[in-house]
Amino acid sequence: MMPTSASSHWALAEEALAAFSVAPHALGGIWVRSSPGPVRTLFLELAEDWQLNRIAKRIPLHAPEARLLGGIELTQTLATGKLHWETGLLAQSHGGVITLTMAERVQRQTIAHLCSALDTGNLRLAREGLSQTVPAAFGVIALDEGLEGEQPQTALTERLGLRVDLTSLSVHDALPSDIDSARLLNAQANWTSVTLSDDLTEALAVTTLALGIESPRAMVIASRLMKILAAINDRSAATEADLERAVIMSLAHRATRLPELPPEDDDNEASEPEPQEAQSEEPESPSNNEQSEVTPPLDAVIESAIAHIPAGLLASLRQGHQPRGKSSAGGKSGSQQRHKQRGRPVGTEPGDPRRGSRLNLMATLRAAAPWQTLRRRQANPGQQGQLLIKPSDFRTTRFRHQRESTTLFVVDASGSAAMHRMAEAKGAVELLLADCYSRRDSVALIAFRGDKAELLLPPTRSLVRAKKALAALPGGGGTPLAHAVELTTVLSEQIMRDGATPTAVFLTDGVANIARDGTPGRQRAKEEAMAAAKQFRALNSRALVIDASPRAQEKARELAAALGGRYLAMPQADAQGLRNMVRSAEAVN
Repeated sequence: MMPTSASSHWALAEEALAAFSVAPHALGGIWVRSSPGPVRTLFLELAEDWQLNRIAKRIPLHAPEARLLGGIELTQTLATGKLHWETGLLAQSHGGVITLTMAERVQRQTIAHLCSALDTGNLRLAREGLSQTVPAAFGVIALDEGLEGEQPQTALTERLGLRVDLTSLSVHDALPSDIDSARLLNAQANWTSVTLSDDLTEALAVTTLALGIESPRAMVIASRLMKILAAINDRSAATEADLERAVIMSLAHRATRLPELPPEDDDNEASEPEPQEAQSEEPESPSNNEQSEVTPPLDAVIESAIAHIPAGLLASLRQGHQPRGKSSAGGKSGSQQRHKQRGRPVGTEPGDPRRGSRLNLMATLRAAAPWQTLRRRQANPGQQGQLLIKPSDFRTTRFRHQRESTTLFVVDASGSAAMHRMAEAKGAVELLLADCYSRRDSVALIAFRGDKAELLLPPTRSLVRAKKALAALPGGGGTPLAHAVELTTVLSEQIMRDGATPTAVFLTDGVANIARDGTPGRQRAKEEAMAAAKQFRALNSRALVIDASPRAQEKARELAAALGGRYLAMPQADAQGLRNMVRSAEAVN
């Protein structure tokens, strides 16, 4: 098994980068998980030094589609009256490397264009009056800042043959490499002629299946990587060491299950009952001995792969959970919506700026440019030489912005355990409010006890106001659950009308004993609470029921089902744990 010290970790990252530099498009790309800092800077500087074709482009996070694919070169087109095409970033990168910044947050349309080019090495362009196919064979360096709960989209990472994680390294671990550009140039010329034995190919296939990797693309890329690693070391045939490194660099992070290794004493137990027969078979089948000498030690390869599975993925596999195919949007609890004037630009569309949309002048001119020659022929003599624009040419900017999120705490303040629940609610609200300066969140608090529910804290981001409202939170009395759900429904509707996304968090055991009119009665109170919950569910709003009783209650589960929300038990939970549960529920929803 390969050592896993920090220095060897850096050496492995260097070797992966060297292999990528030899054949960027053949390996697809390299997924670099690292926060901005000196270690990532050193890695990117080394990538620039080893860039053999000297073609390198950088794609920013919000690069417009026209910049990626190309389009009409507006200045020359308007000046000459003839269409002139401007080459996009993807076509300009043919034969070289693209650096994708903040890959975990890149727009889907950008990912789609990158994947198409990585698959075919070409781009099919049909836009703005021109149609053509341009070569675009490049490799991608996807920079992932390593934030918890975020990673690039699966469609992209599946096509990136290599992955390196620099998050745990410091600049002191970045030792000089003995690989130079001359070795890489030699490997670039010879790697396709490196031979890969049938035994190594079979071992690679067995390892891929043992790790639960079903995509054939992963095995194809790994086999190319083995040849490239052999060529870098000036070998004409791949070896077991190349297999082991290829599995670590290209397959370990794709694992969907932990492989089962055979017991160490299986061979001994099998050989004890029939020692004479085993000896008699040896001279009759010498080919078996030769095969055993050539066949790679699969146990060692698989153990090495397990040792290099990313820590979070390894913990998930040990618990029997499937790895998540999509990255969760950490820090974005509110849903997205289109807006005419504010938010992040996500392209253009035909539209009328008189209806409140923002005119995109450059897109409008590009839409009008292909028609100028025809329009000038049909124009009046006084319009000759003018730029002729029609309403159908108008293009407006599409915006998408994150809706604000409001968390409604609906706290059961009745019964003897009320004070315990109140303390947890107070702490959780204060912790959530502390996050509101970096997130567009607000917090509200509804308490229900006696014969009614009461809004103690309207939606706010003010920490001072929240502490004042929480200081004298009452407790004790009956449980008017139906009234609490109705009040939550009304407040959620108001929040949605204001353009925000509400999340209702109920802290209760689900036991209702006060009807809507304030009279006691468990059966009637339960029926009214379930009816009110169904009305809340019609809003399609998010809900979470946290069972605040010492033991799990079936009635709390029934309430969660009626609300259309999630159910969580809260054994010995503190304010921090409650805050984490709420954040987890918001991410899932």
